[in-house]
Amino acid sequence: MIATHLRADAVLRALEPHHAEEFLANLDRAREHISPWVGAAFVATDLDAARAVLQRYADGRAADGKRLYGIWLDGVLVGGAMFVTFDARSGICEVGCWLEPGAEGRGLITQVVRMMLDWAFLERGLIRAEWHALPDNTRSVAVAKRLGMSLDGTMRLGAITPTGRQDLQVWSVLAGEWDSGRAADDGVKAELDRLTGAFLGAFTNTGGKRPDVEVIREVFIPEGRIISNVGAEPVIYDLDAFIAPRQAMLTDGTLTEFSEWEVAERTEIFGSVAHRFSEYRKSGRKDGVWFEGRGHKTTQFVRTPDGWRMSSMAWDDVA
Repeated sequence: MIATHLRADAVLRALEPHHAEEFLANLDRAREHISPWVGAAFVATDLDAARAVLQRYADGRAADGKRLYGIWLDGVLVGGAMFVTFDARSGICEVGCWLEPGAEGRGLITQVVRMMLDWAFLERGLIRAEWHALPDNTRSVAVAKRLGMSLDGTMRLGAITPTGRQDLQVWSVLAGEWDSGRAADDGVKAELDRLTGAFLGAFTNTGGKRPDVEVIREVFIPEGRIISNVGAEPVIYDLDAFIAPRQAMLTDGTLTEFSEWEVAERTEIFGSVAHRFSEYRKSGRKDGVWFEGRGHKTTQFVRTPDGWRMSSMAWDDVA
């Protein structure tokens, strides 16, 4: 099966009937969280119903209609996104998503839906994509805004939910609007996304996973510098000085169940150099005590004969 790597620890692939057991387990973990927002016909309660949902989307895909994609994080299905409708003749589609609570805040849905809209607009020639959300579903509304969608209006009592009829917001973006806001070289942006994901994923040791901090040597130029601006004065590391203590902390029991992920970013590309400003979050146990934090990173990239690489990074923890 063809899979698209979203970052070091996350994969996107088609969600098919043979995934029914994984899909049901994902829904069981997410049920209470997503039931107020996701249609009851989707939130299956047993294996036969889960298989029926996936078959419905498989049939839709075969008819060049609806499509369903799953997101696997560290090998576990945690959610996904779908073309609720996809009509090549009219040029209109509707996109939706779901995600279990433990996978939220990592930018996965926004990244996946961007990829889906790229395909819909640039490869299939659609002219309009819609996103439907209940007004008080703040996470869903935030995704629509991050995608550059406009609020067309509110369909009063347009949604049937487990608690009764509610208003329904309709957001949309047009092909021309999507194109106008894109970077000149999407391939470069995708490569910078990959490098960033590989760097952040190098520290992950959740679920017994062994961190791979040496990956940092692959994403940086050999002369790269990494700067901590957390304390009173900046601390500047070369790659050796940065990697060694972190490898030790992540493998000797000092820092466990640790992960770090990007929640927002702005990337600018100027020929053979680029800059990325990121907001990130992190969590784990240090000396057995659970902690959570967030901060900002600024990263510089350069194009080399071997491809794009990071040249420097600086970070500041704010919590």
